[in-house]
Amino acid sequence: MTFNWLKRYVPRGLYGRAAMILLLPVITLQVVVSVVFIQRHFEGVTLQMTQNLTLDLKLLEGDVNSAENLQQALQRIGVLSTALQLNIQIPANTAEAVDRRRFFDLSGRVVDETLRAELGSVVAVDLLSDRHQVILWMDTKFGTAKIWLSRSQVSASNPHQFLVLMVFVGALMTLVAFVFLRNQLRPIKRLARAAEAFGRGRHVDYRPTGALEVRSAGNAFLDMRARIERHIEQRTLMLSGVSHDLRTPLTRFKLGLSMMDEDVDTADLKRDILDMERLLDEFLAFARDDTLDEPKEVDPVALVRAIVDKSVGAPSAVRFVEPVGKGRCVLQPTAIERAVENLIGNGLRYGEVVEVSVVITEKTVKISVQDDGPGIADDLREEALKPFARLDVARNQDKGSGVGLGLSISNDIARRHGGAMRLGQSKALGGLQVDIVLPR
Repeated sequence: MTFNWLKRYVPRGLYGRAAMILLLPVITLQVVVSVVFIQRHFEGVTLQMTQNLTLDLKLLEGDVNSAENLQQALQRIGVLSTALQLNIQIPANTAEAVDRRRFFDLSGRVVDETLRAELGSVVAVDLLSDRHQVILWMDTKFGTAKIWLSRSQVSASNPHQFLVLMVFVGALMTLVAFVFLRNQLRPIKRLARAAEAFGRGRHVDYRPTGALEVRSAGNAFLDMRARIERHIEQRTLMLSGVSHDLRTPLTRFKLGLSMMDEDVDTADLKRDILDMERLLDEFLAFARDDTLDEPKEVDPVALVRAIVDKSVGAPSAVRFVEPVGKGRCVLQPTAIERAVENLIGNGLRYGEVVEVSVVITEKTVKISVQDDGPGIADDLREEALKPFARLDVARNQDKGSGVGLGLSISNDIARRHGGAMRLGQSKALGGLQVDIVLPR
């Protein structure tokens, strides 16, 4: 048996679930205790007190019925009423003898049923006219007797005080527990915010606090963040050093070729050197990609429009589609500019027309770049996102081949912002469509 249907009713937030964990046992315990108290203890006490009262009423009934006349009966009643704490009127008006009781008076129900079961002469029981008294009518030898007695003689006084006290103490303890629990949950939320910010390329100050387990998780996160930053720094230094060292022999090659006569061989060598320089530039761009700029709040539409305006190519080759939605979000502008420029460059390399669009929703920003080129086959799209992947067999080679870092750099930028990059087929142009989806 599964309980998946309960998930829709369970709070999704940590505070909501903590409140449910606190309140559910407290409420359940109070309900159980209340039911047990009312049905077992309270009703049991009322039954015992009412049965004791019936003994007094039987004694009174016996004395009245054994009297020879009404005057003698009244004399006996006068003696017993003081001792039994009863007020008695005989004979009484039977027109007033009507059963009355509130529907929620559970102890009154026990009183009524017990009196009728123990005394067959009971005519009516009134528990409604005065909540502090019980009015009882009984048949006697000299007519119907009307008896007044205190409600405290048949049921416990102020029984609701126990329930009110229990509810009040339960609510107070729940509030205190929730305050303490909130203090324990706050370090977890701070850790989650720090991890989320780091996943989006932002570095926020974080110091582990809270319980030992939370501190342990916080210290593990700090160690992981330090290792990742160290790895990125080492990778950047390594690629930068290799690229710098390779430029020295390339410069000597260019100088030597410049002193040679122009022919077919020297032209090919110069073209190879240009390709190597472009490859080194791509390496440097890939290495420095993680240290572009700090996140800031920008208008995505204005940012992408500016990128399109300065894109390389014929004015009609790159078009900016009317955006959908508006708003601002926190981005790394230079990183997003590089990602979109890479996608536009790929589109111009393998197609004739490129369209760029922006869709802003309440939770996401989607930047789409589509072209009219041959696109990428479904089974090669995952491979295309890997660094240095060359899919020239699937793309147009008439305009030259790339290094294989453009899509990888754009994908890394999207992931560093906490988003994702998806490859698909353009419905409007028929070529490749790349969607960068970023959270707001």
